[in-house]
Amino acid sequence: MIYSLNGKIVDVSANSIALSLGDIAFELLVARPSEYSLGQEAFLYVHEVITQDDHYLAGFASKLEKEAFLSLLSVKGIGPKTALSALSQTNAEDLFKAISSNNTAYLKKLPGIGPKAAAQIILDLQGKLVTGGSGPDSALYDDVKLALKGLGFKSKEIDDALASINEPGLDQGEVLRLALQKLRKR
Repeated sequence: MIYSLNGKIVDVSANSIALSLGDIAFELLVARPSEYSLGQEAFLYVHEVITQDDHYLAGFASKLEKEAFLSLLSVKGIGPKTALSALSQTNAEDLFKAISSNNTAYLKKLPGIGPKAAAQIILDLQGKLVTGGSGPDSALYDDVKLALKGLGFKSKEIDDALASINEPGLDQGEVLRLALQKLRKR
């Protein structure tokens, strides 16, 4: 098993980079290839993905990013390419905050994550991740969403507003206040 690679980037494509280690170059699928440039020295943590139809290396800039990827892989119905795609639009800290605070609206904004997958991620991972703080109770965002629907806001605009609020430790009133501020600006 390969733990990490350290070398020079010799190619950057739409979803991968090639990392040269002397005479050998490894292709690594990465969440955000645009963050790398040709000739740059890079150190990446690696996870080898072997499926029935595929075999490749995934690369991560930090241990926390790799942990987020592996956490997503442990969720029923989330595969490696979906996990990488989701990480292309967020970082590990924000992902873990969204999970700990039951923010399905934030998760649904990630590529490849729909309502069912977002609910499954929270069901499988909430309470199992160490995020550095305690999040609100698991029903907080659902209760705020119901309150905002009662005020006449549409589900789509509520989800957009709640997706931008991703701070653990807020109480229901604070989340409602922030969501109303965001909804009034529209």
